[in-house]
Amino acid sequence: MLVRSPSFEQFEGYLESVLGGAAANNANGPLIREHFGLDDPAAKRGKRLRPQILLTVAECEGGDGSVALGAAAALELLHNFSLIHDDIEDGDEMRHGRPTLWARHGVRAALVAGDAMSALAYLTLVDGSPDLPPARVAAMLRCLQEAHFRMCEGQAFDIGFETATFVTFDEYVRMIEGKTAALLAVACELGAWAAGASEERAAAYSSVGRAYGLAFQVRDDVLGTWGRTEETGKPSGADIRRRKWSFPVAWALTQPPSADRAIVADAYATIGMLGEEHATRVIAALERLGARDAADEACLAYINEANGISAAQALDRDGRLAALFNSTAKRTV
Repeated sequence: MLVRSPSFEQFEGYLESVLGGAAANNANGPLIREHFGLDDPAAKRGKRLRPQILLTVAECEGGDGSVALGAAAALELLHNFSLIHDDIEDGDEMRHGRPTLWARHGVRAALVAGDAMSALAYLTLVDGSPDLPPARVAAMLRCLQEAHFRMCEGQAFDIGFETATFVTFDEYVRMIEGKTAALLAVACELGAWAAGASEERAAAYSSVGRAYGLAFQVRDDVLGTWGRTEETGKPSGADIRRRKWSFPVAWALTQPPSADRAIVADAYATIGMLGEEHATRVIAALERLGARDAADEACLAYINEANGISAAQALDRDGRLAALFNSTAKRTV
């Protein structure tokens, strides 16, 4: 059974206090509040997965989760900075049922608000960690900045893939290591640092988070291909119509020549959106090739890798982190 971190119950209020301070003292504050839906009681909030992971690790390591709230808020701010920029890069006009910032206020205003949120993340980590030794806070800042750098690399690969007629499976994995796994790895790493763990132990937690992040993205790729609209908020097969290089596609192109592989390869050898009927044929070919089952197996293998690292290093001793991983990376389609 999934048990939430006790300190996570404090997190939303803590984050709102950070955002309230930003709105009071910075011209970008109103747009940042709008992105988070703070002034709309009916607004759908995000899952706050990364703060949950960070606080869970901190408590698993015997720390007081409240000491890690600054790091957790910093990570959520950095994640949401990336979402604002993703919405611009992908042309998405809606998020959580609300217009995205760029759709309402224009690209320039949204870019600046996102940049401000990124800066606020680092200020929040420093200002929100007064009970941690300065050297430890400096190490945490470096970890977060490195994850930020790697996340941007992953996004650069993703953008470059939009005009690529072929992407190897290894290139796909490198892309998701940056785009998705980097922030999930640093969530684990920061939680360990905040709890007072050694550098070696924090690095081991980072490896656990990386493996989980790969599992999470593979699951997301399955949802982007076969997910129900009511679950994803996007039309079923949206990733295929947009010609996204996802696990099912990258895996399918590693298979021996066949009629179904040719359907996928030919579709991705052209640049631009796929039509509805074309995308439907590609999805059917992926299904016949076994891409959905292969994705399930890969997701399970990454979860097992994370669990294996935890067992070998005596991490996650109460199993709460593994329970959180399993609850969010399991197949739901």
